[in-house]
Amino acid sequence: MSTYKIIELVGTSEKSWEDAAKNAVETAAGSLEDLRIAEISKLDLTIEDGKVVSYRARVNISFKYLAGA
Repeated sequence: MSTYKIIELVGTSEKSWEDAAKNAVETAAGSLEDLRIAEISKLDLTIEDGKVVSYRARVNISFKYLAGA
């Protein structure tokens, strides 16, 4: 049996929502171990002067919880 913790992150990108989600996951992988599932819970974008300037993906990421860590 295992236990998993879920955290919520917001990734950003000037290219796409997919790139924003990828940035969130890859950033999390730099400090968390044993990532398991990423679920996109919300997509939005930033607008300036009537133009899209960045994409944002809210991502719930689960990773294995290690007791005592």
